[in-house]
This record gives sequence, C-alpha cells and structure tokens, in this order.
Amino acid sequence: MLSGFKKFLLRGNVLELAVAVIIGAAFNSIVQSLVKDVFTPLLAAVGGQPHFENLEIKVGASAIRYGVFLNAVISFLIVAAVVYFFIITPYERLTARFSTPEETSLRECPECLSEIPKAAVRCSHCTAQIAPMTEPKSASS
Repeated sequence: MLSGFKKFLLRGNVLELAVAVIIGAAFNSIVQSLVKDVFTPLLAAVGGQPHFENLEIKVGASAIRYGVFLNAVISFLIVAAVVYFFIITPYERLTARFSTPEETSLRECPECLSEIPKAAVRCSHCTAQIAPMTEPKSASS
C-alpha cells in the first residue's frame, strides 16, 4: 500500500505539478506587487487618490471598496496576458512547426463534388464512375 503511494508521489506529473504551483505562487506575489506598488498608484494619481486601494463608494454605513476589486482585475489581466503571450503562443508555434499535416482518406467526386473515399471507383452520391486514384510514385523507384 505504501509502495503504491510512493510511486504516485515520485511520478513525474506530480513533481511537475508541485513545481508549477510553487512557481505560480511566486509569480503571483510579483504580479501583486507590480499592480499594488506600480500600476495602481499611477491610476490613483489620475483619480486624485493617494492610494488606488482607498477608492470606495459609501452606501449608508457600508463602504464598497472598488479599488481593491480593480487591483484584482488588473492582476488577473496581467497574469492572463503573461500566460497567453509567454506560454500559449510559443507552445502553439512549436507544435505547429513539428506537427505533420494529416493526410485525408477522402477525395472529391468530379461530377457532384461530394466527398468520397480515395479508393472508390464509383461515387456513392451520384453513382458516377470515377477513375481510380493512383498513389504517386516515390523518387527512389
């Protein structure tokens, strides 16, 4: 029972996930500091407030602190932009470079333009007789 648990913990996916969570937490603190200490003071200066976090609306005895919410929104947008531009986009480029185009097993009927199997000699849609498709010969033949 413990050996199975040990194998689970030492499996690559668990370790990679643990590292990702730790790096993500560290990155989150950097982004929070960037938003709280750089961006929001600049935005607060435009609004005439000393701190962006102090922006609030009084409703009766309650205060709606929308400045804190805006900090969270800005942090989310920064994290989302970093993930998209530095992880998703390069990954898509890399996978597109190394992927091979899928060869289709279909072709178009010259009579009715419907899709039929490459090996077909008669169209199943219009019943037209079609010349069999020959495979191109390789250059080494």
